[in-house]
Amino acid sequence: MGYRHIETEIIDGVGKITLNRPPLNIMNIAMMEEINSVLKEWKDKKDMKLLLFNAKGKAFSAGVDVGEHMGDLAPRMIEVFDGMFRLLNTYLIPTVASVQGACLGGGCELSLFCDMVIATENAKIGQPEIQVGVFPPIAVYLFPRIIGRKAATELILTGRIITSQEAKEMGLVNRVVKDNELEKETEEFIKGIRGLSAEVLRWTKKAIVENMEEDLERGLSTIEDIYLNHLMKSHDANEGLKAFLEKRRPQWKNE
Repeated sequence: MGYRHIETEIIDGVGKITLNRPPLNIMNIAMMEEINSVLKEWKDKKDMKLLLFNAKGKAFSAGVDVGEHMGDLAPRMIEVFDGMFRLLNTYLIPTVASVQGACLGGGCELSLFCDMVIATENAKIGQPEIQVGVFPPIAVYLFPRIIGRKAATELILTGRIITSQEAKEMGLVNRVVKDNELEKETEEFIKGIRGLSAEVLRWTKKAIVENMEEDLERGLSTIEDIYLNHLMKSHDANEGLKAFLEKRRPQWKNE
């Protein structure tokens, strides 16, 4: 299916959604509807191992179309915007954002909702919504869980834009790379995941996500249940262990 504002492809188990709405990849309702359509289509692909968001041009995304925050468009805008995160929250494969230039507002929220973020040295990251009289609902939920209440409160209440290096030091970004090496470094970053089992990746991410929301005792019980009653009953977990003992490459079935 062709899209107007995004490009998509799946290669070797990696699904890629590329933002392509020049000049700054501002996300309007139509663009977010396209993203949601792809997320729905890909959600149950058993052989997909990783979902990558990247962007064409000089910016990842400078945010959501401000004009669509107002009037009769606002309810639909909120519906499709929040819909992206509701869908992403159901993904049990790793999600990665590859970020350059402006990564602001809704674009920042989209990238940081991903499990891992790679950013160029020139990337500018932040939630300036407070400066136009609103607050970023996804960031309000997400930031305290990643960087703690005090740092999250500062960024959200001031709308301060930070460098990718500052974001890395805070724990919002995994790697900072040279501006002209983003594509190469992103491919290197995800290369190791291509050789893993999609099934094992799903159960492992489920354990991480569910454990993050619970206290230690309940978290350990959840992890043990997932590990013993789901992961260890899968073909690929047992194949991986067997292949290690037999000193050979595992033959994944993604089940």
